Amino acid sequence: MNGKVCGYWLKKNLLGLLDKSGNAAFLDGLSAAELNFLLNDWEIWARAEQLPPMGDWRTWVFMGGRGAGKTRAGAEWVRGLAMGRASFASEPVGRIALVGETFNDVREVMIDGVSGILAVCVGDERPVFEATRRRLVWKNGAIAQMFSAEDPESLRGPQFGAAWCDELAKWKNATEVWDMLQFGLRLGENPRQLVTTTPRAIPLLKRILSDKDTVKTHAATLNNAVNLSPSFLAEVARRYSGTRLGRQELDGELIEDRADSLWRRSDIEAGRVAAAPDMVRIVVAVDPPAVAAANNSTCGIIVVGVCAAGVGYVLCDASLNNARPNEWAAAAIEIYHTYQADALVAEVNQGGDMVSQVLAQVDANVPVKPVRAMRGKFLRAEPVAALYAQGRVKHVGTFAALEDELCDFASNGLSNGHSPDRLDALVWALTHVMMGHTGEVVRVEPRMRFV
Repeated sequence: MNGKVCGYWLKKNLLGLLDKSGNAAFLDGLSAAELNFLLNDWEIWARAEQLPPMGDWRTWVFMGGRGAGKTRAGAEWVRGLAMGRASFASEPVGRIALVGETFNDVREVMIDGVSGILAVCVGDERPVFEATRRRLVWKNGAIAQMFSAEDPESLRGPQFGAAWCDELAKWKNATEVWDMLQFGLRLGENPRQLVTTTPRAIPLLKRILSDKDTVKTHAATLNNAVNLSPSFLAEVARRYSGTRLGRQELDGELIEDRADSLWRRSDIEAGRVAAAPDMVRIVVAVDPPAVAAANNSTCGIIVVGVCAAGVGYVLCDASLNNARPNEWAAAAIEIYHTYQADALVAEVNQGGDMVSQVLAQVDANVPVKPVRAMRGKFLRAEPVAALYAQGRVKHVGTFAALEDELCDFASNGLSNGHSPDRLDALVWALTHVMMGHTGEVVRVEPRMRFV
């Protein structure tokens, strides 16, 4: 049985055969080549949403929950393009861009991951990974080149016939990177791009989805249950099923801003900048978790500066998950020195003097400003949210986790019931550098300093 006949016959009859009692005998009767074909033909095993849609499109967006099979779909798509498989391309695509949040994400997830390109390409189809040149090279000459969303300018110049963009909703410079990629996607008769992402309601993703040349497929985490740990599925279902976070991270839904949220993504996006001017003051704010190193606990660590014009800049989100006191204290002190901050603001409601003591044990020379909440989180956050609406606060880059908290925070807290630790730290930081005790914006005296 030759390869083409074998493939057609298997695709037509495999599922039915495997449901019959004689399936073992059938498999035993296949040659090594036929078994290899069976195991490695993606079109046999893929779910419908994991395969390229039919028709004339430029952008395919595959939105899905965590573990829904997005990475496997992207890796197999690149494999099909590079090899010129009929269902993917009319001929091998010679230049492919691999764009991820960071170079580490491209390598560890898209290339070297369990479902990455090297895992799905076997035998003669396996490319050589040239780490120093940040590219994969196939025997037929096809090349897939790595790019980081941290550096939009790196996409200025190269040209491609296809691109795989992974976790676009988390990219630091999403719009700039996407726009640069579009200028380079110009080789061949039909250059195309695949976006695999867990959705977040960022303006770029909504813009892409609204484009007439975009097609979309979707999968929830449960759609890929056969390849996931049963205990993982049971735990995440117990914790997050039905919640706003669960709908986004498990069901793969694009969740818009809460109608009653204090913050709006449009305000954050309008104030997003690539770099900050000289700062006259910089502070690091710490919101320690209520229980040390508890599951799902977060220590909010936010760096904020203010320029001579009185505009606040969010410079860094260094928050830590499930960290012990000595760990978050060391991280806060390190970021304080990195940004040459003027003070370290620490909420002491939960830990009292212990918070200041833990920080002093790491570095007693760092000036710690203890703050204690006398009002509820919502009341403290309202004047800070107003600064965003007035265009008085800008984000230097993208801070996905922080921005998700901001846009999900209303009078009853976060929709998932968790503590808004990043938001708390942000509110303390901006209150300290921009607002007086009365809640009014204070004038900043110019004092030159450099980040």
